Amino acid sequence: MTQEKHGVLLVNLGTPEAPTSAAVKRYLKEFLSDPRVVDTSPLIWKPILNGAILPIRSPRVAKLYQSIWMEEGSPLLVYSRRQQRALAASMPSVPVELGMSYGAPSLNDAIDKLLAQGVTQLVVLPLYPQYSCSTSAAVWDGVARVLRGYRRLPSIRFISDYAEHPAYIAALQQSVERAFAEHGQPDRLVLSFHGIPKRYAQTGDDYPQRCEDTRRALTATLPLPAERVMLTYQSRFGREPWLTPYTDETLKSLPAQGVKHIQLICPGFSADCLETLEEIKEQNREIFLQAGGEKFEYISALNDDPAHIEMMRQLVTQSF
Repeated sequence: MTQEKHGVLLVNLGTPEAPTSAAVKRYLKEFLSDPRVVDTSPLIWKPILNGAILPIRSPRVAKLYQSIWMEEGSPLLVYSRRQQRALAASMPSVPVELGMSYGAPSLNDAIDKLLAQGVTQLVVLPLYPQYSCSTSAAVWDGVARVLRGYRRLPSIRFISDYAEHPAYIAALQQSVERAFAEHGQPDRLVLSFHGIPKRYAQTGDDYPQRCEDTRRALTATLPLPAERVMLTYQSRFGREPWLTPYTDETLKSLPAQGVKHIQLICPGFSADCLETLEEIKEQNREIFLQAGGEKFEYISALNDDPAHIEMMRQLVTQSF
């Protein structure tokens, strides 16, 4: 009888390999060419992407990456590697590999390493707490593409999301309450999630509901009235309507309503990255303060916090 062996594949979005225009262009081209991310017909989209978006956006985005780049590399990759190592240390007999949907380390390399170690039961954990077709489903597509090249496939347990998992909510609660203890309770706690086009939700993606599920579950644990906890969406792209309310527009409007102190957390991001460290911590902070706000604190992503690693361990072992 074949002895079963478990293995874990952690997956996040990906990041440029360097804060340069060329590296950003390579990354954005792969990312924005995925039909799960942009579902416009390739005949229409590719000329726009290659002829306008990549030449214009790549240098701009490279400068933003330069402002947040860590000594060890891109924050997303640095924190993801720390997560991988910490999770592996918590389960010494189970191999854990990290793969990115776009860029390096690739899903192909990560799965190759796991199967080379004799893994027969593969747990795939996309680090997106709230399911979306543009994130979790893209991981499924990527894993399936890699496995096409194998004669013998492992059994797969795919964790599509964990928006309400008790250990996830507990980790968020601890993070928020630490911020309350350090800075005092804010006038508003803002939960900012990455946006998606409204059209995706209207055609079946339940991402908005899963974001609301997280907001509801977290709010129930906090010493803050529900009306002081807000849900917004950030990082919109293109011209079509995205999920609202928009984070930047909300922050601009709050001071006129008497809201002078906010704390903001991005529960949909498992690791700090460009969208949290530059867009939220820098750009949106300035928006709020320039509109008349007085205090703005960004609450870091869970990153490699021990409570976050314990959540991952629970998710994975519950799948064995």
